[in-house]
Amino acid sequence: MEAQQPVVADLDAMVDVAQSGIVSKSIVENEHHKIIHFTLAAGQELSEHTASVPAVIQVLRGEGTVALGGEEHEARPGMLYYMPAELKHAVVAREDLVFLLTMFRT
Repeated sequence: MEAQQPVVADLDAMVDVAQSGIVSKSIVENEHHKIIHFTLAAGQELSEHTASVPAVIQVLRGEGTVALGGEEHEARPGMLYYMPAELKHAVVAREDLVFLLTMFRT
């Protein structure tokens, strides 16, 4: 088994707002985890979907909504949302929204 290497990421420097778009940047991807930095321009959304593994959304900047199992929650800096595998979820950006998505490949 190959030894894991540490990862250091400047999350503020990774912010990349695409006009009317979504930018995702992979930070870590291995057999156990996948960490992705997302920037959604105001008005953009990730439509309702599911994931086959548990995941966490951690909001870094901006405002919007995170829908979990049909229930909407305010998205703002400092909020964290845990999603069990197969839970329907969606994200909508009211203003430019930056968050980390961590997937747990158990």
